[in-house]
Amino acid sequence: MGIIQKIFGTRSEREVKKLMPLVTRIESMEDEMKALTDEQLREKTDEFRKRYQGGEDLDDLLPEAFAVCREAADRVLGMRPYRVQLIGGIVLHQGRIAEMKTGEGKTLVAILPAYLNALTGKGVHIVTVNDYLAKRDSEWMGKVYRFLGLTVGLIVHDLKPDERRAAYAADITYCTNNELGFDYLRDNMALYKKDMVQRGHNFVIVDEVDSILIDEARTPLIISGKGEESTKLYEMADFFVSGLRRKVFATTDEKEIQDDLDCDYYVEEKSRTVSLTASGIAKAEKYFGVENLSDVENTTLVHHINQAMKARGVMKRDIDYVVKDGQVIIVDEFTGRLMYGRRYNEGLHQAIEAKEGVSVASENKTLATITFQNFFRLYAKLSGMTGTAMTEEEEFSAIYKLDIVEIPTNRPVIRVDHNDVVYKTEAGKFRAVIQQIKDCHAKGQPVLVGTISIEKSEYLSKLLKREGVPHTVLNAKHHEREAEIVAQAGKFGAVTISTNMAGRGTDIMLGGNAEYMALSDLRKQGLPDELVAEANSYAETENPEILAVRESYKQLLAQHKAEIAEEAARVREAGGLFIVGTERHESRRIDNQLRGRAGRQGDPGETRFYLSLEDDIMRLFGSERIMNMMNSLGIDEDTPIDAKMLSNAIENAQKNVESRNFQMRKNVLEYDDVMNTQRQVIYEQRQKVLDGEDLSSTIEGMIHYVIDTEVEDAFAGADHCDDPEKLAQINAKFEGVYYPKGAFAPQPGLSRDEAKEQLYPLFRQTYAAREQEFGAERMREIERIILLRVVDEYWMDNIDAMEDLKQGIRLRAYGQTDPVVAYKREGFAMFDGMINAIREETVRRLYLFRLRTEEDIRRKQVAKITATGGAADKTVKQQPVKKIKIGANDPCPCGSGKKYKYCCRDKDEAKS
Repeated sequence: MGIIQKIFGTRSEREVKKLMPLVTRIESMEDEMKALTDEQLREKTDEFRKRYQGGEDLDDLLPEAFAVCREAADRVLGMRPYRVQLIGGIVLHQGRIAEMKTGEGKTLVAILPAYLNALTGKGVHIVTVNDYLAKRDSEWMGKVYRFLGLTVGLIVHDLKPDERRAAYAADITYCTNNELGFDYLRDNMALYKKDMVQRGHNFVIVDEVDSILIDEARTPLIISGKGEESTKLYEMADFFVSGLRRKVFATTDEKEIQDDLDCDYYVEEKSRTVSLTASGIAKAEKYFGVENLSDVENTTLVHHINQAMKARGVMKRDIDYVVKDGQVIIVDEFTGRLMYGRRYNEGLHQAIEAKEGVSVASENKTLATITFQNFFRLYAKLSGMTGTAMTEEEEFSAIYKLDIVEIPTNRPVIRVDHNDVVYKTEAGKFRAVIQQIKDCHAKGQPVLVGTISIEKSEYLSKLLKREGVPHTVLNAKHHEREAEIVAQAGKFGAVTISTNMAGRGTDIMLGGNAEYMALSDLRKQGLPDELVAEANSYAETENPEILAVRESYKQLLAQHKAEIAEEAARVREAGGLFIVGTERHESRRIDNQLRGRAGRQGDPGETRFYLSLEDDIMRLFGSERIMNMMNSLGIDEDTPIDAKMLSNAIENAQKNVESRNFQMRKNVLEYDDVMNTQRQVIYEQRQKVLDGEDLSSTIEGMIHYVIDTEVEDAFAGADHCDDPEKLAQINAKFEGVYYPKGAFAPQPGLSRDEAKEQLYPLFRQTYAAREQEFGAERMREIERIILLRVVDEYWMDNIDAMEDLKQGIRLRAYGQTDPVVAYKREGFAMFDGMINAIREETVRRLYLFRLRTEEDIRRKQVAKITATGGAADKTVKQQPVKKIKIGANDPCPCGSGKKYKYCCRDKDEAKS
């Protein structure tokens, strides 16, 4: 800490100091609120709403509203927010990030700003990282909101559109980031306003804000439809690459040392890139029978070969993905969870499927897409909370205009964070880790061991089994028991090995977690899982069976709490939870989250990271001086270096990685900002159509555009045209569709303006006849549907075209051109072209469409029966509706042609 910080305090300390008078004011109302009856407390909500509508702003209402919510939480939940939680609530209301340590009660903090902002009637969204937390929090904290007269909604993955609409219409809605984003994209694909579910983006509180806005920002949300069938090219490319000679380099510098690369392709680990060498190119040309691999017509082939090399050279099984039930499933590098339904884009997923010998799925066509950065920037006010945000302060400020306030802990942190110890080899490091675990286990001190991959967690488990140390493993392969394993990691003598602990959502309590022990007892009694799940649920019910289970649960909980109190004292005496980190993560936040599992609410605890010079972070980003120093000092495998200097060097390496990752995410955003501008134009226009805006003037403008474009093209810039062929060109394009044959007979010498003046009445006459045929009301509806369909079709094609442009534009850097500037310029030119094409196609379809009659439909049904061998004269009999089980990637039974998971989403059953 610098001398200025010591004198004046950190920026967060100064910000907290500014808020203290407001906190004191809230606390001063405690006796006044306690004196109110439940009904009087509830009536305060109506009073606040009237005052807000009368001109008072939310800042004026804050002290009293927070005091009311605080009292309600105490009455309903028996939880009165502490002073530090009030500070956190004010920070969230101000549209900032509250950094609060693990165990400080962030769930309770959110109810204060959520209640205050819900008074506007515009809705509040509280975003969590998974369905379980969204459901738990909506039921648990929902009791307070309902007590105060507010409505609460919940969005989880298996809801129907009507249920989603009702949930978004509530005053406060709990949801996950993925559901929120996908609902937004689906709303902007709707043909009718009644099919939309969201009602705007007013105020959002994002839990685990760093996980959602930073980590997940690298992967855009994509709604896909069925595209081209997967070709055999993936399998051919993989077979070809599997026979090539490969060399792996840690960095570019290491590669450049070798002049003659004796391999067919090489991998650079630091940049995670692959490249064919001259011999590899020659082999590819021979194998695939092409003359020059660099020719434009071989672009697709090159792409498939590159993805196959990346699948084999960069992507690692049980680290980047797992193979389960014949599917390649991505592992989230930040949370260690399996990401079901997610796929790598640009054909990489198919390349991995070919490598692993599982069924190669078909290509998907992108129907709609948005990044989390641009989605969350839609909100009028964005806020968030997490235990670890300060390390990403620059990114939060640059991308989201968010500042971070570190909230002090309720009780002082007494955890001891030891310096890192670094070993020469990985084997030496693991021997030290095993010894540390044995030492802790011998005195009953619980140990939580953090690893960065499934592979390392299982390797460590084997070593512990060999030493006879009982332990539990938590990784993506054992995620079903996640909450239970985490909850019991604080028991006396417990040893738990886990992949990344980010966003686990369950506190580790010293002595064990009484809630999970009580639930376990209920399961042992033979109660069904559905009933056990209701035992500690906060959902309102009058079901006698559920009420009886809840009563049993309360008794068991009290019994286990008494047992745990004694065991917790023994654990504290042994030193509290000991955190062992077996490797530094690329992000300091992930390391800090692991550390934060110990020392919650003033508990004792210790943390230490064990590293080796063979770890990826040290090998790729650490200093070579350390290795040279160890060699010169003659340090062996089992002798560590324990020095503050070394910890600083490691932290600097992490900062370099974080900075590089930030630049990559910033680069992704720079490209997406171009798409985002286009997306906003398209979505705003769609919204106007859905809102029922009269399209007459828009259609008229489109008709004028079609006429003007064709005439200008025929006249080629001249004022008059004497060429009969050019004038005939206009007729060839228009007559028979836009007006009857012979209606327009242009003579040589016709001026441009005269041509336009003669054509427009003809167009208008034909259109008026169509309108008379179908009726004005129906014609307005047809205009609306045709325009939306054309816009959607061309927008989807534009998404693909922009992606192709982005892939090729990066090469412009070699020609001293800024790729982003070139992307913006050419992207906007493409967008203008798309808008013009939309105008032409909309007008064309409006003049050509015909409505199917009942006779047309009947003929089609008869033809279908005949084609399948049935009798044409038989009446088509309605078959009884069958119910079928469907999987996440099956075609949706609704007949849209979309993948099931992006359509009806009713995973258990669907009508066929």
